[in-house]
Amino acid sequence: MKIFSRILSTIFHPLLIPSIGLFLIFNVGGHFSYMPFEHQRIVYLIVFLSTCILPVSLIPLFLLLGVIKSIYMEERKERLLPVAFTGLFYLLGYFFLSRFSVVPHFIKGFMLATLVTIIVSMAITFFWKISMHMIGIGGLVGALLALSMRFGLDIWIIFSIVILISGLIGASRIYLKAHTPLQVHLGFLLGISIVFFGIFL
Repeated sequence: MKIFSRILSTIFHPLLIPSIGLFLIFNVGGHFSYMPFEHQRIVYLIVFLSTCILPVSLIPLFLLLGVIKSIYMEERKERLLPVAFTGLFYLLGYFFLSRFSVVPHFIKGFMLATLVTIIVSMAITFFWKISMHMIGIGGLVGALLALSMRFGLDIWIIFSIVILISGLIGASRIYLKAHTPLQVHLGFLLGISIVFFGIFL
């Protein structure tokens, strides 16, 4: 069970959620699916670099400098600097996406909403430890819900699967004693609320 929880937490790491969300947006149907592959590739590259590769590349440096004790960042204070740099990289990614007129507004809105979740989570982390995993997966649920409601797409099977995965991730974080149930539940609610309203409104 511990191994399964670790694997699940790794596969659905918060830094991978934007790329997973982008993949779903491009493949659940609707007009996004008809976006030229060359344009999709540019969007994938920008999002993956800014939300995953660049933040991960700083982890060895943070370990070397003693900013974090391990890659799991179990202490609340350990997360502040990494989250701050992650926010800067997300901002950089949003800036580049906004410069391309071919990128749909929905995708730009998704990226901006994820940036807002990073900023809010960093503010919360100054005082309290909240589940970044649940903020991430909650944001994905919020994006799918907004996608379905705005464009009338029938994606309830995918939506239900992501909800199920959210529950498994939450249970895994609690099982690993990385978070309390309250930190897990509030993280999920925060993610789904910010991303859904950020995109839908």
